[in-house]
Amino acid sequence: MSVTGRASAPTIQRDAADLVPSSSPAFGTPAHPFRITKPGPDRPKTSVLPILLPVSTLRPVAFRAFTRKHNLTLSSSTLQTLANFVGKNCGSGWREEGLAERVLDEVAKAWKKAGGGVIVEEGKGASVKTILQSLEGNIIGGRVVTGKTSPDGVVISMKGAPSELSTYDSTATAEDKENEESDLSLHPRSWMKIVGAYEMPRLLYNVEKKFFEISKSNPTLFPPPSHKTSLFKERYNLIYQRLLRNEAFQTALSFSETLPLQRSLGPNQSYKLTPIANLLGRSGTSHLLLGLLSISPTGDLSLTDLSGSVCLDLSHARIIPQDGAWFTPGMIVVVDGIYEEEENVRGSTLGGNSGVGGMIGGRFVGVTICGPPCERRDISLGVKSRPDSADFNSGGGFGWVDFLGVGSERAQGPRMRKIEAKCLQSEHPTEASKRLKVAILSEVNLDDSKTIGALKKVFKSYNDLILSERPLAFILIGNFIGKGVADGGGQISSIEYKECFDSLALILSEFPSILRHSTFVFVPGSQDPWASAFSSGASSTIPRDAVPELFTSRVKRAFSTANSESDTPTSAEPAGEAIWTSNPSRLTLFGPVHEITVLRDDISSRFRRSSVIFDCEAPDPATLEPKDVDMGSALDSATLEDLGETPRLPPKSEDLRSAMHSARKLVKTILDQGTMSPFPLSIRPVLWDYSAALHLFPLPTALVLSDSEISSFCITYEGCHVMNPGRLVPENDSNLVRWIEYDVLKNRGKLKEDRF
Repeated sequence: MSVTGRASAPTIQRDAADLVPSSSPAFGTPAHPFRITKPGPDRPKTSVLPILLPVSTLRPVAFRAFTRKHNLTLSSSTLQTLANFVGKNCGSGWREEGLAERVLDEVAKAWKKAGGGVIVEEGKGASVKTILQSLEGNIIGGRVVTGKTSPDGVVISMKGAPSELSTYDSTATAEDKENEESDLSLHPRSWMKIVGAYEMPRLLYNVEKKFFEISKSNPTLFPPPSHKTSLFKERYNLIYQRLLRNEAFQTALSFSETLPLQRSLGPNQSYKLTPIANLLGRSGTSHLLLGLLSISPTGDLSLTDLSGSVCLDLSHARIIPQDGAWFTPGMIVVVDGIYEEEENVRGSTLGGNSGVGGMIGGRFVGVTICGPPCERRDISLGVKSRPDSADFNSGGGFGWVDFLGVGSERAQGPRMRKIEAKCLQSEHPTEASKRLKVAILSEVNLDDSKTIGALKKVFKSYNDLILSERPLAFILIGNFIGKGVADGGGQISSIEYKECFDSLALILSEFPSILRHSTFVFVPGSQDPWASAFSSGASSTIPRDAVPELFTSRVKRAFSTANSESDTPTSAEPAGEAIWTSNPSRLTLFGPVHEITVLRDDISSRFRRSSVIFDCEAPDPATLEPKDVDMGSALDSATLEDLGETPRLPPKSEDLRSAMHSARKLVKTILDQGTMSPFPLSIRPVLWDYSAALHLFPLPTALVLSDSEISSFCITYEGCHVMNPGRLVPENDSNLVRWIEYDVLKNRGKLKEDRF
C-alpha cells in the first residue's frame, strides 16, 4: 500500500522574539528560556567597559554643556565626580559618539529643575549625588533611554522630599511638556500652599562663598549655646551683604540718596564701613559703623559687630529720617560719628584694649543714626523690576535659592507665571481675577459673643455673593480667646477652649457653600495653647506652633460634612479645607510668584517700651502726606468715595497724620531690619534653631502684621504691601466688624467695614 501522506509534526507556538528552536520538536519540549538579542534602536548595547577619564580631558566638554548652554559653573570637586560618572557609564564612546555631552546636558537640566545654584556643587540648593543616582538608572549603553524612569521617579529637592514640580523626564519633548501642562489643575487653589515656620528650609548664609547653604545640623528645642550667638551673627551677615549691594556703597557708581547720612560725598565716592576693632589708634577720626545695639554689663549703650564692641554716645545723635523709625537694643543700625580714645571712659575696662573679641577703650560719639536701607524683592532675587517678566538682570542675586521649599524663582518662576496665566484664561478673565482675593480677620476672640455675631456677618456677606466674587482663602488670626489657657488662675480651661472652637464649627456649618470653595487658615496668638499655660499670655517663645488637634476636631468635621454634601462636585476645584499653621507662617500662591507672610504680635507696644530716647524734636505733622495709605478708621471722605463706601465726617487731621506716621514708622523699622523680631532674647524669646523662619529676606510680596493695639492700615514700602487688620471688633465700637480683603494680582489690601 502506497503511503499517500504522513502525519505532520505538532506545531509549537513560540514568541516572535524567541530565535532559539526547541531542542526536540518531535516530542514538543518547550523552548529554551534564554533569548538572543541584537543591538538596535529598541535594544541598545548594554555592555560598557568603564574607563578612567581624566578631569582635564572632560573639562572642555563640561564647559560647553554647563557654562555655555546653561550658564552654570562647575566646582573642581563636582567636575571630578562627573568625570568618574561619565567614565563609568559612557566608557570609551564618551567622545566619538557624543555620549558625555548628552549625559552632562541632562545633569544640568536636572540641577536647574531641583532649584540648584549657579555654582554646581553640594549644598547649593540641590544634590549632585542624588541627581547622578537618579540618572544612572536611565542610562543603558551610555545613552539615556526613552521612557525609562529613575528608581524613585523624581529629583530630590533641597528639603530632601520629592517635589511634584520636579518630576524627572530626560527625553521629554516640547509636545510632551505641553501635554503635561494641559493635565495640570487650572484652579488657583490647587497652587496654594501653607508653609509653617517648622517646615521652612533652614538656610545659612556662607560669607566666604556669598551664597545660602542648607544647615547640616538637625533642629532641636535644646540646642548648644553656640547657636545663640549664631542667631545674631546670621542676622548681621544678611544685613551686611544686603548693605554692600546698595548703590551708596558701590565705589564705581555715583552717590545715591538711599542712605542720607550727615556726611557729604563727591560724585565718584561712596560710603565705607569700618570694623570696630580698627578704631584703635584712630582717635578723632570720623567713621561709619554697622553693628548691633546692645546694653553692656555696666548698663551703657554699646555697638557690637563681629570684630568687637565700643561704648556708644548718642546724646547728640540725629535720627535719619527724623522720627522715622524705632531704635531698640537688638537692632542692627548704621551709625556715623567720631571715635574718641579715652582711658577713663566708662566701660573701657571691659576687655581692656584687647581689640578683637572684647570692648575697646574709648567711646564712639554718634552724629547720625539710621537703619540699614531695605532691598526690594526683585533686586534680592536678581529679577527685573517688571513683575510680569521672567528675565534676569546681569547682577545675579539669589534667584536660584529655594527659600520656602516651593521652588526657586529662577527654576520655577517662569513656569508658575505661565500656569497662573492659564488659570486666569481658563474662566472668564474678569471673574478669575476677582476670585484671587484673601480675606484677613484678626483678633478673633471666640469667647466673646460679639465676635460670634461679627463672624456671622462676614460669612453671610460673602455667602450672598456669587462664587467668582468670593475669596480663595480666609485667614483667621488669634488670639482666639481673650485670656490664656490654664487650669486655674482666672484663665479658661482646656475644656472651655475647645467649646469656643465648637461654637465656631456651628457658625461655619451654616455656610456650607463657603466651606466647599475656600481654604481656611488659622494662625494662633500668644494666648492660645499651649505656651499661654505657663506664660499667661505674656511674651512667649516664637515661632509658635499651631493650635493642637485636640481642639480642632469639630471644625474639621464641619468641612468634611460640607464637602460630602456637594451637589455638583468638580474635579478641577479642590475640596475646601481648614489648615492650622504656626505663627509666623507663609501662604504661597503659584510657587514663588506670590508670598504672603502672616505674623501675629503686638509689636508696636514692645517698640514703645524698649526704644532708645533721643533728644530730637518731634516731626511736623504737616509734612506727612498720605500716599498709598489706607488708615482704617482714619479715612477721609475722599478715600471713602474712591472705595465705594458712604462718606462720613472726617476725623481730626491731627489724628489722621499721627496714625499714618505711626504705621509708617512701624513698617519701615521691621522691613529695614529684615526680621520679625528685632529685639534681645530677654525681651522677645526666640527658638534659636528656628530663627530663620523670622527672616524677611527676600521681602515677601505681602506682609500681614497683625497688631491689635494700633489702627488698621495698608501701606506699601519697597514693593512689599504691609497690612494690619486690627481687631475684628474694635474696642470703641462694639457693633462694627472690620477686616481686610487682599487682592493678590494688584498686591493691594482694602479695608472692609460693616455693622451687625
